[in-house]
Amino acid sequence: MKLRSLRGPTAALTTLALAAAATLAAALGAGSASAATTVRVGLGGYSDARPAGTVGPSNSDGAPVTPKVTARMAGQAAPTNDWWSSLIYQRYAGNPYSENLYAHPMTFKAQAAGLEVGYPTTPTVTSDGRQYDYTHTRDLTLGVAGLNSPDTKVDGWSDWTVTPYWADGAHTFSATVGHGLPYVYAHATGGAAQVTTASAPTVFSNQGSVLGITVGGHHYGLFAPTGSSWSVNGTTLTANLGSKDYYSVALLPSTADLAQFRSYAYNFVTDTKVGWSYDQAAGRLTTTFTATTAAQEGSGTGTLLALYPQQWQATPDALTPLTYTSPRGPMKIRQGSSFSTVQSVTGVLPSLPDVGSYDRAALDGYLHQVSDASDPFNGATDTYWVGKALGQLSQLVPIADQLGDTAARDKLLGLIKGKLQTWFAGTGSPGFAYDSTWKTLIGYPASYGTDAELNDHHFHYGYFVQAAATVARYDSAWAADAQWGGMVKLLAKDAANTDRADARFPWLRNFDPYEGHGWASGHAGFAAGNNEESSSESLNFSAGLLLFGAATGDTALRDLGVYLYTTEANAVQQYWFDADHQVFPAGFQHSTVGMVWGSGAAYSTWWTAAPGMIHGINFLPVTSGSLYLARRKDDLAANLAELKAGNGGAFTDWRDLLWEAEALTDPAAAKADWDAGKAGYTPEEGESRAHTYHWIYDLAALGTLDPATTADTPTAAVFVNGTTRTHVAHNYTTAARTVRFSDGYALTVPARSTASERGTKPDGGTGGAANSPSPSASPSPSPSSSPSPSSSPSPSTSPSGPQTRPGTLYLQPNGTLTTAYGTGATAGTIASGGGANHDGTPYQPLTYTLTHLTGTLRPGGSTDFDLYVDAGSSVALAQQARVSYDFDGNGTVDRTETYRYFATDPVPGWERYGATAGVQATTGAPLANLSNGTVKVEVWPALGNAPAQLRTGATQSQGSASVLRLPFD
Repeated sequence: MKLRSLRGPTAALTTLALAAAATLAAALGAGSASAATTVRVGLGGYSDARPAGTVGPSNSDGAPVTPKVTARMAGQAAPTNDWWSSLIYQRYAGNPYSENLYAHPMTFKAQAAGLEVGYPTTPTVTSDGRQYDYTHTRDLTLGVAGLNSPDTKVDGWSDWTVTPYWADGAHTFSATVGHGLPYVYAHATGGAAQVTTASAPTVFSNQGSVLGITVGGHHYGLFAPTGSSWSVNGTTLTANLGSKDYYSVALLPSTADLAQFRSYAYNFVTDTKVGWSYDQAAGRLTTTFTATTAAQEGSGTGTLLALYPQQWQATPDALTPLTYTSPRGPMKIRQGSSFSTVQSVTGVLPSLPDVGSYDRAALDGYLHQVSDASDPFNGATDTYWVGKALGQLSQLVPIADQLGDTAARDKLLGLIKGKLQTWFAGTGSPGFAYDSTWKTLIGYPASYGTDAELNDHHFHYGYFVQAAATVARYDSAWAADAQWGGMVKLLAKDAANTDRADARFPWLRNFDPYEGHGWASGHAGFAAGNNEESSSESLNFSAGLLLFGAATGDTALRDLGVYLYTTEANAVQQYWFDADHQVFPAGFQHSTVGMVWGSGAAYSTWWTAAPGMIHGINFLPVTSGSLYLARRKDDLAANLAELKAGNGGAFTDWRDLLWEAEALTDPAAAKADWDAGKAGYTPEEGESRAHTYHWIYDLAALGTLDPATTADTPTAAVFVNGTTRTHVAHNYTTAARTVRFSDGYALTVPARSTASERGTKPDGGTGGAANSPSPSASPSPSPSSSPSPSSSPSPSTSPSGPQTRPGTLYLQPNGTLTTAYGTGATAGTIASGGGANHDGTPYQPLTYTLTHLTGTLRPGGSTDFDLYVDAGSSVALAQQARVSYDFDGNGTVDRTETYRYFATDPVPGWERYGATAGVQATTGAPLANLSNGTVKVEVWPALGNAPAQLRTGATQSQGSASVLRLPFD
């Protein structure tokens, strides 16, 4: 998610106002929307042009961008938000190729001479144990001799592959790569096939057209057409292709595997497709992955595919003993062109049943704190914060209905309908506009880069879909396609289109079907690849699709929700929570991560280092779609125990969310925490006291989820409290039905009701879907840098004596570095660069110093930092940092490290400049022990003609603290 440095709708309003001024020139440059037309969808619609003064997809300089594709792909819906999207979305004007691409097991990067290939097998873990990366490091560059292309375009894609293309007038080169593919399939014209190596290769097999080499400890097979021969000249390997235009390169688990990989080396993968089928009666989801191959010579078929953990754990198909290393844990190899996975479907309830021992008058009082507020939307105007407010109100509707407070229920429904209808009217801002260049629906006012970067559509729009599902439960007419339901489904299509014939949107924009989870960044313009922070908001989108589909009788939409929800829930257990302890590497010091990146993961968020928010960002919003968190109660308990242990045995930030998560694994403890703390906390922005009270007390009665029991409906769940089992199911239809559970229990659920052994509650209002037929297979689909400042909540002044453990140092507004957070965030002014290029040379720098440092260098340690900078609305600015060491404090600088500059965007809001930008230059001696030493940080304008700001002095609760981390004990 794009930097939530200013949390809360009021702060977002300020950000939006500044951003509007900042981006007006870019908006006008890209064309205004004065002649916009409303495209009708039922009673609502969307605009065919964005509102005046707003922006669409742009590069980091604010200039409009178009999909970077070859002529044959022009006009097709560009797959943004994918692992390879930096190929198609040029985020940086100076890089027409790509950023690092993490396909797994191999990594790639496009360059003028072709495609870099790497296989990172050893993770780097930051010195504070908060982030790990398997960073792309080049072993090979594949291309054609003489190639010097001015750019790389995309010449094709499928469900989990992409084909980049190079041309320089005399040569052409293309390479198909993808998730789980141990091969690169290359086509080249205008010269010999060429592979250059990062270091002198060791040739372990030379069979003429087949060459086995080892580079950097990694083994590769090179396969040229039969009859040709590889020539090795230092680090350059060439093969004359003759009349052919193809060759392939394989990553080998060992040198002994060359013959097996040769068997499939000429069967080029030309297409990949994912399809799924939800067997409702069995409560089972089957997903099939199929690769289509074309033999370049001979008549061979089939290939080799590497499966991620969430796949090989769930496949019934035979696997070979061969494995690869990846940031997601070990990948296992399947011999064949397809495989399937089978997963149990544990359901999503629209709300918890009314079984808690809460004080009903007190609960109703909490509810009215929201429903009777002067502004229930808290000043929200943009897609994210309006969505959060809709989510808060939606969770209160069934509570009001259970309490018999029909006036409050109908008032809440009226607020939700009114807001949705305003956004769905299609008459400007607020509203949705279609970008025909990028084939996307963007809500305005936008936020967190949903417009300029195409970030987070599933996060934001999931709240709208969830709210609409609540309305549909109580008013089915409103949710009909001919009224407002059509716009709900259009939002769903933007993020999760599965109709391959619908050219308005790419296929499954925000979901990676092979890796099994969503991606948040539209452009993936990061050295670490793409990222996703709030996995729970992604699952909120999926749960919303399931519930809206069930409420309206749209089984295809419901089953899409089942597929996305079930698949991502299992992936999140592995890659965000490491439930089986096979993913996080040694040295990473946490039981969970806040963000997953293509290269690894980080215990951090975009906007804060507060531990409660790092844990909580993958819990919110808490709804009955959050029950997946309880599938592994042991893992959830360990997650929360780590947090409590670091906070003196209690939750601090976002206490309500954390109590609610605790209720999923230890309801009694959560109830005790609520009872003790309910009077002294501030609800998280999307939560309410009423919902938290209701949730905790309901689970105190129900117990915890039984994930082993499924049902013949996706809107059911089973809870266990001691020896008492409670089967809960919701029936959206207008006729009673019997729900059958896999433990043999049968539950009669009246029409439009939630039922359990503890009773039945009919829904109020006028909802009700037509009776749903038994579902058939779903249509066979085809195809944001991580801050990690840490602890010490007590502010202090600059130390006056020797510091034996420098660790993490915080930049303070008086030019010092301290071992503790500051007392209040301020913004230091980074001077204007005056239009000159100061790259590598400090110019009027801001300087921060700490003396009297004593410490022992950690083996292999390196400097790390997170600096929060903001260029406001100014374009074309870049900030740069240098860290200097005087090891013995004698006044002589012993070592300097100058880091590559960071190009800020022209949207107000703090951005993280981290050491992951990379070292540009070092001078002096290697790092050595400190004895009464001194360290200095300088930050200056590398480029630009306007001032910027550097955030210093932030408290722990404020987050986004600028920090320097030293590799000394």
